[in-house]
Amino acid sequence: MSSDQTEWAVLDDLLGLEKATTFDTSREDLAFYGRCSTEDNQDPETSYQWQLGNAEKFVDGTIVTSYFDVGQSRSVPWHRRTHANRLLEELRNPDRGWTGVVVGESTRCWIGNQFSLVAPRIHAYGVSIWVPELGGRFDPNNVTHSTMMNMLGGLSKSERQHIQLRTRASMDAQVLNEGRHEGGRPPYGYLVVDGPPHPNPNRAADNLKLRILSIDAAAAPVVQRIFRAYLDGRGDKSIANELNRDAIPCPSAHRPEQNRHRSGDGWRASTVAAILQNPRYTGYAVFGRWTKTKQLRDPDDAAAGRIVKFKRSPPQRIIRSRRPAHPAIISVETFTRATLQRQERGGRSTAAHPTPARIRSTPNAQPRLFRGRIRCALCNRKMQAETIRGSVYYRCRASTLPPGSPHREQHPATVNLREDHLTKPVDDWIATMFDPQQLDATVATLLEASSDENTDTRRSALRRRIHQSQTKVDRYLAAVEAGVDPQVIGAALDAAQAEKAAAQTEITVLPEIEQLTATELRELIESLGNLRFVLANQTPETKLELYEALTLQVRYSHVERRIVLAQHSSR
Repeated sequence: MSSDQTEWAVLDDLLGLEKATTFDTSREDLAFYGRCSTEDNQDPETSYQWQLGNAEKFVDGTIVTSYFDVGQSRSVPWHRRTHANRLLEELRNPDRGWTGVVVGESTRCWIGNQFSLVAPRIHAYGVSIWVPELGGRFDPNNVTHSTMMNMLGGLSKSERQHIQLRTRASMDAQVLNEGRHEGGRPPYGYLVVDGPPHPNPNRAADNLKLRILSIDAAAAPVVQRIFRAYLDGRGDKSIANELNRDAIPCPSAHRPEQNRHRSGDGWRASTVAAILQNPRYTGYAVFGRWTKTKQLRDPDDAAAGRIVKFKRSPPQRIIRSRRPAHPAIISVETFTRATLQRQERGGRSTAAHPTPARIRSTPNAQPRLFRGRIRCALCNRKMQAETIRGSVYYRCRASTLPPGSPHREQHPATVNLREDHLTKPVDDWIATMFDPQQLDATVATLLEASSDENTDTRRSALRRRIHQSQTKVDRYLAAVEAGVDPQVIGAALDAAQAEKAAAQTEITVLPEIEQLTATELRELIESLGNLRFVLANQTPETKLELYEALTLQVRYSHVERRIVLAQHSSR
């Protein structure tokens, strides 16, 4: 030690002064975060593996846990993503087991100014952030690092916008020049069937075909009947009442597998209006009638993120094919007459042209714990969540029942159920599953649910990829034997073999899942103590995650003022 250091050593100690140091460079235990959006059309397992591999290449530490969001856009703020929010919540836990967060690619995790909003929160708990584009740990005191992350956020936003524009331009061209069906549920009166071979050579080699619209023999006459009745002077509601009286299934009842989000309990005026204003019944492909827009969730808090709304597109954004694309149900002349008559009757129907819902400013709004989980026992429809004077209610209104519905006579104007009156009975019911007299059955159920067959989804997905890749390889080899030029399908064959090899490599390095025994699981449950007390003190976000994991379903009888709880099973 030098003489200067010796002279100042005692005084520095008395004053509490420390020599300025850089970040601790010792090895860390890290948490990995990644994201895969459905817009990528990418296998989530493949995306997870390459992002994790990219993160492991440059970190000076060990990745001990992972948080990976699937199907959520990068534009969604972290606290509204399922696993990103779990990571943020885990920061408060001093026994979390990791001291740093690493990502596989920053542009997949942050967009715009999201990093500048999330990073201070992570650093506040003494947790470091590792970013591949920086080549290591992010230093909040390094101006270059901050500038780089701001630039990456802007590039991520620009990349997303360019992808959206290119995709939309491509779809517009396909509809305009080819009349191609761009996916989605077909209009009532049509079916989606296989058409000619796919124009993309690689997809055609996989025996994929274009999907085209075909006439639904049972529903098309109903569409024609609706247009005839309207041109005869009948209104939307009158037509809906007549169809209900004649017991004609409404669109969601006619094809319930395509309308799981609908009740299927009868025709409505809005349904009739939507059919009367759909130009695709003329046999021409029409695309872009509705535009997806994003609005601030809270106008006073831009960091709260945005919500998606659909609104009518301006005329210049709507694309129509140059020639007929599918069989016509009505003529262009009939549709034109119906449209002109609608304008003469008073302009656009508010039922067919809903105004965007007003966005309430609800800072720190709590999640609605039972959204989509409560059904009215009178009409079997899902009750809608609303916030009234600061409390969440689930409501079922008789006014939204279709004309002629048999439930109208016995249904009160509004059925109300307050959320905070429901939470305690639900938590008590969950706790009873772990009571001593029920514990054996609960442990057996949990062991069955945690078996390899049900929980090892990654290994199962890799096995499916291997099988699918082998099927492609066999198909390509059969094509060569049948006389197809090997150079034509050579690239596709190489890609299929490479995909199979990658999946086989991944499955060999996957760790075996260590199953808990019945005794270990029982001890774990008993270690939680009083489960009613534990549930009563959980955050709403944790309870929401629990209810989702249990696939909880609630049926509310207004007459008996009674709720029936159950777990929905898809097996």
